[in-house]
Amino acid sequence: MKNKNTFSSLKKVLSYVSHRKTLLVLSLLCAAVSVVLTLYIPIVIGDAIDCIIEPGRVDFDAIAPLLLRAAVAAALAALAQWLQGVINNKITYGVVRDIRNDAFSRLQSLPVSYSDTHAHGDIVSRIITDADQFSDGLLMGFSQLFTGVLTILGTLGFMFVINWKIALFVVLATPLSLFAASFIASRTHSLFKAQAEIRGDQTAYINEIIGNEKIVRAYGHEDEAIETFEDMNRRFEKCSLRAVFFSSLVNPTTRVVNSVVYAGVALLGALAVIADPTLFTVGSLSIFLSYANQYTKPFNEISGVATEFQNSLACAIRLFELIEAEPQTPDAPDALVLENAKGEIGIENISFSYDPDIPLIRDFSLRVPGGKRIAIVGPTGCGKSTFIGLLMRFYDVDCGKITADGTDIRDMTRASLRRSYGMVLQDTWIKTATVRENIVMGKPDATDEEIVAAAKASHAHSFIRRLPKGYDTPISEDSGLSQGQKQLLCITRVMLALPPMLILDEATSSIDTRTEMKIQNAFARMMKGRTSFIVAHRLSTIREADTILVMRDGQIVESGTHRELLKQNGFYAELYNSQFKG
Repeated sequence: MKNKNTFSSLKKVLSYVSHRKTLLVLSLLCAAVSVVLTLYIPIVIGDAIDCIIEPGRVDFDAIAPLLLRAAVAAALAALAQWLQGVINNKITYGVVRDIRNDAFSRLQSLPVSYSDTHAHGDIVSRIITDADQFSDGLLMGFSQLFTGVLTILGTLGFMFVINWKIALFVVLATPLSLFAASFIASRTHSLFKAQAEIRGDQTAYINEIIGNEKIVRAYGHEDEAIETFEDMNRRFEKCSLRAVFFSSLVNPTTRVVNSVVYAGVALLGALAVIADPTLFTVGSLSIFLSYANQYTKPFNEISGVATEFQNSLACAIRLFELIEAEPQTPDAPDALVLENAKGEIGIENISFSYDPDIPLIRDFSLRVPGGKRIAIVGPTGCGKSTFIGLLMRFYDVDCGKITADGTDIRDMTRASLRRSYGMVLQDTWIKTATVRENIVMGKPDATDEEIVAAAKASHAHSFIRRLPKGYDTPISEDSGLSQGQKQLLCITRVMLALPPMLILDEATSSIDTRTEMKIQNAFARMMKGRTSFIVAHRLSTIREADTILVMRDGQIVESGTHRELLKQNGFYAELYNSQFKG
């Protein structure tokens, strides 16, 4: 299975590389020029050596142009190597850019359940760290693999021309080096894969601790956090040491084998010179020794490439797991685009659960006329937020159907459905941009007057005006805004876009009571004529709703107006009275 995954990942990498065929051909040409010139230099040097017959008998007139020719060949070879490096960089980082883009694009098309079931830090580690590790191995492969293979083929050809018997010895000894390299490299793959997985776990854990640092310190959890991280670090250290140890055996092992080959060539060549100096000269021996050294050198480099490539492929497998994760069901080609929604929502016998063995919402039915305000209350875990997620089609129902204006929402595009809703959640999200850019997310063509009017309606204008650059102040999640200020900006987004349907999920939970009262008045004006779903724990905020749905264990157990539900003296009355007891 491991070999199958490795081969499959290698094919996928090559498919990305194939998009750059022109650069690939240029890289091969540069490698060929570099190798040919590098192999030509020993021939020139060998001829120069043969011009040195004995003391007092040196043909300097012949040596000078030979040395000049060698210098020119060396300069051209260096230029070809430099160009090859530039081209290989363009290929490598272009491939990594495409893979990263595909991974991030797939992330946007995955169902919400994917991010619910995968650690966010691990996903970040795949796209950033694993891609970096992969690029290192890919660059090494392009830089050394082409040149190495061409050098091996070139030196073999020249050696067979000069003396086929000694060349045959070199060829017969080659499998020893290849076997040593492949034997060790094959055993490092699983270690590098485990290393990448532990690195992903570390990233996820660091992300978790940093994001909840105040909670960690409030509960005195620092020592436990350090202990957990140290345990991860110990496992990472152990795995990394084993991977590096085994991979580091490749180079010295192949060098030992190659040194034996070199010594054998020197011995056989010296005997050939002694046997018949006219057929095999000292210059020929120097050429052969140079070729033998150049022939064995690529095996050391290729063995290093093979080891690094094992690490790269382990990272590539994790990247392709993300890229090939099952995307959400695509919109049908003939899917309806919801425009000018009236806000008539129908829920017919829907059932849904995150885990098939743990039922959540069962046989849930509801009819909401356009323009009505529907409040949803109930204890934690009863399915309120899940119901909102189903309305927005973050999840699809297991059975039954949800309709908008009489059409099953699965038969309309997700984008048009979600554009028809304005959503303010308890969890805020501020992107790294200016205040203005954060506000206009739902209406990019809004005028300055519209933006200011929306900010005034949400009571965000006063604090925005006090920022260093007002509406043009750059902000982010960590820019120092309070949770309440962030939530005011999220409310401003909705008040600017004014979609036909609204979802307010604990929208004022982080706002002080005085400001909340003002915002509730603004919400009341905004909700007029718009279908609104209001999830609230503070029951005082939903007394004016047209209908209050009381949920318990995924079911609607009561429904009616605030007064009607209090008269029933049921579960709603119990919840309400518990908040105002005394």
